[in-house]
Amino acid sequence: MKVEDFEEIALPHSRDLYRTAVRLAGNSVDAEDVVQETYLQAWRSIGRFEVGTNIRAWLYRIMFHVASHHRRKSWKFAQPWSEEDEARWEETLVYSEPVSQHLTDEDVLAAFDRIPSGFRDAVLLADVNEFSYAEIATILQIPIGTVMSRLYRGRKLLAKELEGYAQSCGIMTAEPLPLAA
Repeated sequence: MKVEDFEEIALPHSRDLYRTAVRLAGNSVDAEDVVQETYLQAWRSIGRFEVGTNIRAWLYRIMFHVASHHRRKSWKFAQPWSEEDEARWEETLVYSEPVSQHLTDEDVLAAFDRIPSGFRDAVLLADVNEFSYAEIATILQIPIGTVMSRLYRGRKLLAKELEGYAQSCGIMTAEPLPLAA
C-alpha cells in the first residue's frame, strides 16, 4: 500500500478516533498522544492490513491497545495520594447541589466516566461509534458473548448512575434498577 492510499483511507477517521480517545484517556492532551501513536503503529503495520476490510475497526483496535498501554504507563508513574493533598482538596471544594435540575452533557459524561472501563469501552464503541458486536469483539479482542454482556451491564450501570437525576425530575420512581447478571 502506498502512502497516499494509507492517508486516503485512514485519515478520514481521525476525528472519530480523537473523540473516542478523549473518553478513553480522560483529557485532550493524552488523547492527542493516543491518536498519534495509533496512526504511527498503523503506518508501521500497514503490511498486516488486508485491503478491502474495515480500516475503521482496525484503527480502533490499534487505538484501544495504545490507550491500554497509556493507562498502564500512567498508573506506573502516578504518585500516591497523601493526607496533605486530601486536606488541600477539602479546603478548596465548594458545595454543589447533589442533583442538578438540568442534565447537561457534562453530567452524562461524568456518569459515563464512573462506570468501569471494560463496560465503558463496550458502550462507547456500540452506542457512540455504532460498531457491530462482531467489530467490537475484534477491536477489544474478546468473544461476542462478552461484548453483549458488557454492553448490557454497562448500560445498566450508566442508568444506575443517572437514576438520581431521573427521580428528581419525576421520570422514574425511587425503586432501584436491578443489576442483573
